[in-house]
Amino acid sequence: MRKTTFLFVALFFLASIGFSQSEASYTVTFTSNWSQATHPHSSGSLPNGAHWSKLVGAVHNSDITFLEMGGTASQGVENIAETGNNTIFFADVETAIADGFAMATIDGDDLGTSLGQIIIEDITVTQEYPLITLLSMIAPSPDWIVAINNVSLLDGDNQWIDELEIDLYPYDAGTDSGIDYTSPNNDTFPQEPISSLQGVTPFSNEIIGTFNITLDGVVLGLNDSVLNQVEIFPNPAVSTLNVSADEPLSAIRIYNALGSAVLSMENLNRTSVQVDVQNLPSGFYFAELQTADGGEKVRRFVKR
Repeated sequence: MRKTTFLFVALFFLASIGFSQSEASYTVTFTSNWSQATHPHSSGSLPNGAHWSKLVGAVHNSDITFLEMGGTASQGVENIAETGNNTIFFADVETAIADGFAMATIDGDDLGTSLGQIIIEDITVTQEYPLITLLSMIAPSPDWIVAINNVSLLDGDNQWIDELEIDLYPYDAGTDSGIDYTSPNNDTFPQEPISSLQGVTPFSNEIIGTFNITLDGVVLGLNDSVLNQVEIFPNPAVSTLNVSADEPLSAIRIYNALGSAVLSMENLNRTSVQVDVQNLPSGFYFAELQTADGGEKVRRFVKR
């Protein structure tokens, strides 16, 4: 099924069960495309120890911008771009949280090689805080990064986006004037705007990586906070779907991608339930989970 088609039927489903969406959980996968083959260096290889710093960022609203292409880098962004140190950046995010402009920091792993992936799971966004900003240092380098800023996970209809794929190109933070990976420190004064390095030596016009941002689940209804922790596994499922929650579940209803109910289990009063899905056709499904006091969550899963 094409992504656009699945997104349409997913939103149709969410509307059909009659709940507003207030919170969603996403997984971000960073896949590096940085190699001598894609970004050939005149020396014949990337620098020794080529790697990526921790992938970090923030969940926030439109009242704050942590970095902006064409703007100047904050001290926190400069430190990440030059040394991979995120201490000041995280302090800036915590200040924004205290001021009501941000909801959470995003603290991902680093990547010890030039090629590979960084995966960050369970990034929670809300309708009040639907934006994410992410950045990582291209290391070693004078002040080069990959980044996205102010990316909203709500679409124009105020619905959660099912999946985004963003091509990444290198950026110069504008704080150091070095021209190669291992150039000596040479502070740029006055500081220059953050700018693209696409097609600028030592980079080619190829992408240097991608961000895949995938919707894992949404919280629905007026009593969202009642049902906080939910696990469904395995996903994809073949014959049995296991559901585990922090509160007793009263009902589990399975809907297909068109929003039609295909399976229902009522009057459960259990925190762990096994759902027999072996007779369901292969495809995408939604599990609507309900507690006796009205807590609701929806989790997407795949039936193979």
